[in-house]
Amino acid sequence: MVQDRQVRKLYMLKTREKTLGAAASKSGMDEKTARKYLRSGKLPSQSKIPHTWKTRKDPFVDVWEDVRELLGTTPGLEAKTIFEDLQRTHEGLFADGQLRTLQRKVKRWRALEGPGQETFFPQIHEPGDLGEMDFTSMNELKVTLGGLRFDHLVFHFVLTYSNWDTGTICFSESFESMSLGWPSGYTLRSQPVLDIF
Repeated sequence: MVQDRQVRKLYMLKTREKTLGAAASKSGMDEKTARKYLRSGKLPSQSKIPHTWKTRKDPFVDVWEDVRELLGTTPGLEAKTIFEDLQRTHEGLFADGQLRTLQRKVKRWRALEGPGQETFFPQIHEPGDLGEMDFTSMNELKVTLGGLRFDHLVFHFVLTYSNWDTGTICFSESFESMSLGWPSGYTLRSQPVLDIF
């Protein structure tokens, strides 16, 4: 298959070389092919027609509903397992070379009709980049001091990279309580986002 770089080289060499055959040979193509590209004035990538039609009949059209039903009940089945079963139940109908076609059809089914995929967002923690904080009510513990009930909150702060944490007793979810519980001299590299709940 002729590539764009070869045709560009042909355009450059056609003026330098004495014959078209020599320019075509140095460009890595046949003289007839070179003549075709010189006449058209287009690169191979510009001459391509989008391929939207099927080149051959789908060999699984007669059994696809059975395969869909099987995938619907057991979506984790591999296409190779299904293909081996089809070869066993429909003896002589499917050749080994048709496995890739079934794999493509199963992949398409999973993407369009199959069960939803689990979404996963990896979390990358960098040193000094993130910290988490929370206020926790301790009233359910019914702590008493000197026989009197001690209603209070605990402010908890943790660095997500090292899991270093600290906690302080406070009496309200306020910025002042958070400032007292924040480690002295500690600053995050990025602007802290405060979620107080």
